[in-house]
Amino acid sequence: MKQEKKSFMINVSIVMFSQIAVKLLGMVYRVVITNFRGFGDLGNGYLNVGFQIYTLLLAISSIGIPNAVSKLTSEKVAVRDYAGAHRIFRAAMLLFAIIGTVSSAILYFGAGFISKYIVHLDDTRYVLMCLAPSVLFVCLSSVIRGYFVGMENMHATSTSQVLEQFFKCTLTILIVYLLASFPAILTVLFDISEKDENARAVFMASGAQVATTLSTVIGFLYLLLFYLRRKKQIFENINPQDLKKCQNLKHLFKKILFISVPISLGSVISAINRIIDTATITRGIEAAFRAVIPAHGSIAAIYSPTLSQLSKEAARLSGLLAKSDTLINLPLALNISFSTVLVPAIAGALALKDKKGASEKVNYSLLISILIALPCAVGYITLASPIYGLLYPNARLGYDLLQISAVAMIFTALNQTLSGSLQGVGKVFAPATGLLIGCLAKLILNIILIRQPKINIYGAPISSVVCQIIAFSYSFNILKNHISVKIDLRKHIVKPLICALAMGAAAYISYNAFMLILRSNMISVCISIVISAGVYFVSVVLLKILSDSEILMLPMGNKLYKFLLKRGIYK
Repeated sequence: MKQEKKSFMINVSIVMFSQIAVKLLGMVYRVVITNFRGFGDLGNGYLNVGFQIYTLLLAISSIGIPNAVSKLTSEKVAVRDYAGAHRIFRAAMLLFAIIGTVSSAILYFGAGFISKYIVHLDDTRYVLMCLAPSVLFVCLSSVIRGYFVGMENMHATSTSQVLEQFFKCTLTILIVYLLASFPAILTVLFDISEKDENARAVFMASGAQVATTLSTVIGFLYLLLFYLRRKKQIFENINPQDLKKCQNLKHLFKKILFISVPISLGSVISAINRIIDTATITRGIEAAFRAVIPAHGSIAAIYSPTLSQLSKEAARLSGLLAKSDTLINLPLALNISFSTVLVPAIAGALALKDKKGASEKVNYSLLISILIALPCAVGYITLASPIYGLLYPNARLGYDLLQISAVAMIFTALNQTLSGSLQGVGKVFAPATGLLIGCLAKLILNIILIRQPKINIYGAPISSVVCQIIAFSYSFNILKNHISVKIDLRKHIVKPLICALAMGAAAYISYNAFMLILRSNMISVCISIVISAGVYFVSVVLLKILSDSEILMLPMGNKLYKFLLKRGIYK
């Protein structure tokens, strides 16, 4: 059992560190290009809107693949049916090669319709067309990743994602820098005036998405090479006669889709949540402006904005929201590792009738999710304005959106863990159902709130908080009926909240104190983050939130436990 726990946390650690690297690189290029002249919140808005549509189509075609393939593979590997595992892999590659090709074609040829009638921002069609080819390569890459995750080899996923994101970061900054620094390139290639701020932002965002497509191709080529180099080793455990057995592709397709479709539904609904923001922002600001005009009489009507100006403002507001998403994604990267590893871990445990082991993994993962998300949320709420001043010196607006989104992040992290748990126990439709209910509530709230001139864009993160709370409540209740989930009020809520509030107080006091002394926002932010992190760590240790065995399961837990033993904190 101890060996299984150690193996589980090793896999979690591999995925966790890779996800941190991926999200850090993603944050780096987003922050850098947002500060480029001519890009800013407007370019970030077009980039984000296009990426939302891309994410939706990607969710429909590929998001469920890794978990579906890893679950089916782990079940076969658990009973040493390596030939069956490889048949699933081959069937999945064929199936999603077809799905990926069709999806890429839909995105490319349907870009005009989507941008005009769905998101209500015509210019995003160029961004979508640049992204279209990458859907196919993401589909194929997801199959390979899922296969190796199911065999408890996390290196294929972790290394390929970091490599892909490295090239995405590098190429995005390079392409957008060239377009920002040498606007004559846009004039020559696309006949765009250097004074046309909107057109420049659109094509700079499109250039950023060309980098996305190139990086996904590189990621796929790495994974293909990774598989080919291990093919001989894989086949050592496979009886050639078993592999030659006639496989019913139709049956395997159904089996894979039966798992991947419900998993994808959750991601589809999450993607729809973001599109709801864009679509309602675009239409909502028009409604809000109409509500303001009567109060100001005919003068306001004379200076009423055109449709293109309203669309531009909607894109800018979407860009403000996207900046908070970039920061929120970093803590979630720490947590997504548990969701990723839980699926095959729980499925494998249940295949061996080990309900106790599966339950322990779920309870531990929920506790760690709380310990990760809660302090990050408090930190963002406390230091939102200084952080924006540090990261976005040329585009500082929108920090208050981050403060609201930080609350939603707590429940998003918990939903990630619950989703992996539910998929592992076979309740694959439950996470999607919970999110769907939350999504409907979000749509209603967005329509009501964003149209209010005094609320406007703030309605989007407010409704996201409600959405995630509803999804969490539904998923948690479903999981409790199928596996033992123990939420201790003191251990899981009261003590972590005390630690997070102590950390928030330390961050607020230290930042303001160092600002008075040093008058440097950058140094003050960095010092306050270090101090508040130290306060949080000490608080968690002193309140003994984690037991001896739970500390040992952490990355480098052995060293940490020995350190605490020497200090007499644990006995």
